[in-house]
This record gives sequence, structure tokens and C-alpha cells, in this order.
Amino acid sequence: MPRRATKIVATLGPASSDPALLEQMIRAGVNVVRLNFSHGRAQDHIDRAALVRQAAQRAGREVAIMADLQGPKIRVGKFAEGKVFLEPGQKFVLDAARQELGDIHAVGLDYKALPREVKAGDVLLLNDGLIVITVDHVKGEAVYTTVKLGGELSNNKGINRQGGGLTAPALTGKDMEDIRTAMSFQADYVAVSFPKNATDMEMARQLCNVAAAEFGHSPGLIAKIERAEAIPRLEEILLASDGIMVARGDLAVEVGNAAVPALQKRMIKMAREHDKVVITATQMMESMITNPVPTRAEVSDVANAVLDGTDAVMLSAETAAGKYPLETVIEMAKICLAAEGGDPIKIDADFTGKTFLRIDHAIAMGALFTAHHLDAKAIVAMTDSGSTPLWMSRHLIQVPIYALTPKVATQRRMTLYRNVRPLLMDTSADRDTALADAEDYLKSKGIVQVGDVYAITCGEPMGEPGGTNMLKICRVS
Repeated sequence: MPRRATKIVATLGPASSDPALLEQMIRAGVNVVRLNFSHGRAQDHIDRAALVRQAAQRAGREVAIMADLQGPKIRVGKFAEGKVFLEPGQKFVLDAARQELGDIHAVGLDYKALPREVKAGDVLLLNDGLIVITVDHVKGEAVYTTVKLGGELSNNKGINRQGGGLTAPALTGKDMEDIRTAMSFQADYVAVSFPKNATDMEMARQLCNVAAAEFGHSPGLIAKIERAEAIPRLEEILLASDGIMVARGDLAVEVGNAAVPALQKRMIKMAREHDKVVITATQMMESMITNPVPTRAEVSDVANAVLDGTDAVMLSAETAAGKYPLETVIEMAKICLAAEGGDPIKIDADFTGKTFLRIDHAIAMGALFTAHHLDAKAIVAMTDSGSTPLWMSRHLIQVPIYALTPKVATQRRMTLYRNVRPLLMDTSADRDTALADAEDYLKSKGIVQVGDVYAITCGEPMGEPGGTNMLKICRVS
């Protein structure tokens, strides 16, 4: 079976919680399982994490778990009849003080600060932009509006302001509790919803590190870019994170649908340039929630993200609540594989005029350059922290990268890196023994065979993080 470089993130939900089905999904290509903390209790997530670990073990694959925090609830309250239908031109009130259930005239707010953050003339978008209302005036705790674009509005639908600017903190009290829950089962990644700046990410990291300290764990942090305010501060958010998610749903509502494709390309490019991972998300295979095949537009969308260089493509409702979770993973894997064949390889150009100040970074780049020109069968990185494979994975190359690590946590973290296959192997022996063991291991896995050339990197003395200082070109004998 051809080897796929782009990784697949799948959201776990009622449609995919059967242990046998989840195992099949992992075998079909799921690399990271997302637990959506917007739904369910703490114990539900603990149980689901155990389910994932067991299914991965049965499938003989290591997968990462990503805990996706809910973030601030900028939402309307509930309606007496569950929903109302708003007509264009009608008046509608968003009332932070309202205690009773909503009706056709008014509804309460989960987000009590809204009246202090909007003014006459502001455009508010409800339910992912499907309903548009304009603020007429604000009086006390009530926001008086006129409906411009009507439609059905049901319980707890989201509110965005066109152009952004709602100041809800990225981390709520619930998120802080959820971080503790996620660290209790050592989630490999934590996705932070609605960060506005680097400070939000630094605070999240501090909370994660404190909660994970007793387990000797340190999760990767993914910033979900979904606020208009995050765009001008993209670089600072990136530098404070381990990666970003191009969260196209909320982002499109705030900046407009037309702006998102160019922003997606810019974000993927910037993430790769800063040695960070990037996930492209939202509605990638949306039609497969109810249909057994994707639309041609969805195929192009996934392929385009792959060609842009995304590390991973993500499935949300498609695998959490859709009718065809397994089929969706199979289709997505096929699209990724086909798109990767069209990747332009520009290894030489990548290094033109570049200088590398760190020995380990220079070794990683040297391995890529040499393996490309020798048409090597594989690039092998013996790694403790996973840094060397991460640097290698920022450049598009047809040579597969295998990362050998003695640490399960590092192995799981690397499941998200494009074109990296992480494998567990004890690398604590002296250098020559470790190199011989690595070749035997690669042969046993069928990765290399007699006559194949491969490049291997390691550090001497062995087992020291950040110590990669050696590149060796080997021919299998």
C-alpha cells in the first residue's frame, strides 16, 4: 500500500464510538483522534480516551489524542419551543438580563457582556452567518436589532460580530477544568479555541504544564485561528504555539467566506516557515455526513490543502455524527495520496541563501538534501524530543521520514507531522550498536532491504535531547 504523507484528524462522537469501528478507522488512516470538549462530561472524555488507546493498540498503530477546548460561549440562550423563524425586517432583542425562555421577539444570552461590546450599526451574525441582524441601539442589558437576513434560529446558536472584536477570554473556567481532565489521560495535543494573541496561548501552556506535571507530561498546543483579531497577530500566536488549526467555520463568519482561501494558504506557509504544524479544518467532507461519496468540490478542497503543504486535514461532524465515518476516512486518505503525487519538490531552492545556526538543524537539512539527490529509500531520524523529524517535515520531499524514538509521548506527538512515520525503538545503546539495531529494525518492518540506500541521523552521546550531530549514509547489506 502506498505511504501517505498527509495526516488525518478524525473527531470521535456517537457515530464512531463503537470499538470495532474505531479500530477500522485507525487502520484506514486516522492518525489523530479529536475529542470535542464542547460536548459531554469529564468522565465521557476519559472513557473515550481509553477507547482510543485500546483501539490503536489492537490496530497496531500509535495515534495521538487531541483535546479540543470549547472556549467562550458567545451564544444566544434557549427558546421556549426550541427554535424560532426570523423574518427579514422584523425587530429582535438579545437580552442579557432575560430569565425566561426566548420567543419570536427576544432571547436571552449566554454571553452576558454582549451589550457592552456592541453599538448601533454593528452587524451580528448568528448560526455561522446564516442569519444577519443589525444593531439599532443598546439599552441597559438589551441589544435591539433589525433582522436583515432571516432564517431558523434554534437554542444556543453562536454569535459573531462582522469584522470581529468580541472580547471574551479564550480560556473559560470550564476550559481550565477540561485541561485538568485532558491531562489526566495525557492528551498529546490541546487545541485552544478563539485565541486573540500570544498571551492566550502562553496562559494555556502554563495551565497545561501545571496540570500535566504530576504525570511527567507536556502536551503540544494548537491555536485555533477563528477570530478576525487573530489574523494581524498570527505570527506571535504561532511562536507561542506548537501549531495552528485553520478553523474555517468561525473565521469565515468574521472575515467573510471569500477571504478564507487566501488566508488558509498564508497560514499554512507561515506555519511551515516557523517549523510549526498546521491542521486544515471545517467542512472538508461535509456532504459525507449523509452521502457515501464526497462532492468534487470537496475532493478539490482537500487536495488543495495537501498541495499547500498542510500537515493534516480534519474531519468533524463527518466522523462524529455522520452516517459514513469509515468511508469518509477511506475517501480522504485516497484524495491525500493522489494529491501528494503532484507535490512540486524544491529541496535545492529551499536551502538557497539559508544559514543554519544550530548543529542539529543543519544535520536535519543535510539529511534531506543528501537523501533527495541520492534518491534514498528512507530518511531515518533517531530522536528523543522529535525536533529533528519536525524540521525535516517542513520541506516537501518524496523520500519518507522514519522517526525512531524510545519515548511513547514523542512517538504520539510526531503522528501529526507530515511525511513522518514515528516508530518506537530503544536508542539508548552506544552509537554503533544503535545504528546496527536501527537497520535491523527497518529491515524487519520491510522499510529497507538489501541494496537500498538510506540516510540516518543521531546524536552522540546517544539519548540527549537536542543532541543530533551526525548524518550517515548507509547501504543495506
